[in-house]
Amino acid sequence: MEKITAIIPCFNEEVNIKSAIESCLFADEIIVVDSFSTDGTLEIIKSYPQVTLLQHEYEHSAAQKNWTIPQAKHDWIFLLDADETTNDTLIKEIKDTINSNPNEVAFWIGRQNYFMDQKLNHVWKGDAVIRLFRKSKCRYQDKHVHAEIEANGPIGRLKGKLAHDTYKGKGLEAHLIKGQRYTTWAALDRVKKIKRVTSYHLIVKPFFAFLKRYVLQLGFLDGKAGLVISSMGAWNVFIRNVKVWRMQEGETFQTKLHK
Repeated sequence: MEKITAIIPCFNEEVNIKSAIESCLFADEIIVVDSFSTDGTLEIIKSYPQVTLLQHEYEHSAAQKNWTIPQAKHDWIFLLDADETTNDTLIKEIKDTINSNPNEVAFWIGRQNYFMDQKLNHVWKGDAVIRLFRKSKCRYQDKHVHAEIEANGPIGRLKGKLAHDTYKGKGLEAHLIKGQRYTTWAALDRVKKIKRVTSYHLIVKPFFAFLKRYVLQLGFLDGKAGLVISSMGAWNVFIRNVKVWRMQEGETFQTKLHK
């Protein structure tokens, strides 16, 4: 029987960390890597004796994960963000998959998204992430934001889905602050790739970002939540490119930020 290590990165996740840990109790080893939380997160983690708690200064998501993964005892890694949860069907599929001696070294897992206490049926519908992989064959891209796994081998896809609620217990203000941080990181990833910021970056790209989510992905059928997501997505593209322009002009932004 193959063994598996579950890894949960977190920072100030007292609302979500319990359900995340409970989602990983099927694993042979559970590692929670905390970025020096200041709320009640640590007390909750310490209430689970089977959980190994590590603390490490947060640079960005990929760096945090790449620091933690080599410390796992087992080759198969299941990585879960603190605002995600599994279910019995997905857990069984994970176990069956790794015990079948698959040729694949990593697997995409779809996500059922929730936002503002609402299940999203249209916008973000195709969302998927690589969360099951062999540490000996995989590593996260060296990117500040939206880094994905680089796999030395074939990648498969599981049928089950994670539940993902990026809004739960945090509210609008926290979500806006998160957007501020992510646009800075995204600008850092693009500042050397974009030669000159033009009206295309400041008008056309934000417009099509809204159009993609609200119209093409049928976000309008998700009501107010779909409208908010589409509008915030367009704003994030706009402000990201403004930051690229300002960085190219020599302006600096705070980068030592939590996730």
